[in-house]
Amino acid sequence: MKNITILGSTGSVGRATLKVLDKNPGKFRVFALSAKSNVEVLYEQCLRHEPKYAAMLDEKAAQKLRDRLAQVGSSTEVLTGDASLQVIASSSDSDYIMAAIVGAAGLLPTLAAVKSGKRVLLANKESLVMGGQVFMQAVRECHAELIPIDSEHNAIFQCLPHHGGHSVHRILLTASGGPFRGWSHERQHSVTPAQACAHPRWSMGRKISVDSATLMNKGLEVIEARWLFEVPPGRIEVVVHPQSIVHSLVEYIDGSVLAQLSNPDMRVPIASGLAWPERISTGVQPLDLCSLGHLDFEPPDMKSFPCLPLAIQAAETGGNMPVVLNAANEIAVQSFLDGLLPFTSISDVVGQTLDMMPGSTPDSIDEILECDRKARAIAKTVISRAAA
Repeated sequence: MKNITILGSTGSVGRATLKVLDKNPGKFRVFALSAKSNVEVLYEQCLRHEPKYAAMLDEKAAQKLRDRLAQVGSSTEVLTGDASLQVIASSSDSDYIMAAIVGAAGLLPTLAAVKSGKRVLLANKESLVMGGQVFMQAVRECHAELIPIDSEHNAIFQCLPHHGGHSVHRILLTASGGPFRGWSHERQHSVTPAQACAHPRWSMGRKISVDSATLMNKGLEVIEARWLFEVPPGRIEVVVHPQSIVHSLVEYIDGSVLAQLSNPDMRVPIASGLAWPERISTGVQPLDLCSLGHLDFEPPDMKSFPCLPLAIQAAETGGNMPVVLNAANEIAVQSFLDGLLPFTSISDVVGQTLDMMPGSTPDSIDEILECDRKARAIAKTVISRAAA
């Protein structure tokens, strides 16, 4: 039986992970759970799974959880603060870490898990978008086992040869196209947060849903794939596939193309990562190809979705540009969700921040975090000037 820690257990990936664990009793034990401030969901998860630790970033929320668990005699110890995430992520009592914290906040705890030499199930793409070479160097030096959980990267992982990738010609990342596929950039101007968060295929958090709507998420995935699979950005292509059945493809030098298919449900890649190289049950409906009838593919509309070319350019430029891209995007998306920025201005803020930030090559986590801080400040200034 493997002990598992879930960083971000109250989010969509965290909840899906617990569903997979429920489907496979006797194989896994929940060691620790973490959340930012969602007391209600984390409380119910603690009652059901009885983890040794529950960590919350928000101190007031942590105290509420502590009080509620004490009332029912729970033995779960509640930790709080940023450092608590690194404590549970690096504990020697945990075998697997599900890294499902959204955004830059997931970098340090995910890196702590890597440095402890664990199997890290990576659902936090920002760790690689920001950390890149530094992160992957830690994976190698600490002999960590890194398995991607994003459906696209997990599909590629399953389709790649595990004896080396010298026979791979290119990687094809599929994208649903989001809720505004076929819309011009001008038509998107009046998009509301509710519309942007209504993804046609996947159930995700608000930030990731917006990234999928702008296609920024696919650009971040290009950067992630570049580091995960040691493939230059020029050999990674994005293909729009609205049915979200083919989760990504690998093309080989002999013309063969391998693809991984399943119904769009995060329990599939999660189960793959938990059991690899074996397979376990997920509870996901089997794929019925005959009822589908056809699968469609088309190139992405770079003009209508400028976030994607911005991300690809950042991937090709390298250095600190992916860090800047991610930081500016997080600030812009939150401003949009708060009603302070039009949907189409997200790409404007990202583009201007990239132009204003000097290029550099950060080679330590401290330098990466400092670059992230400066880029966020610039993005906030860009938004303030636009609102003035």
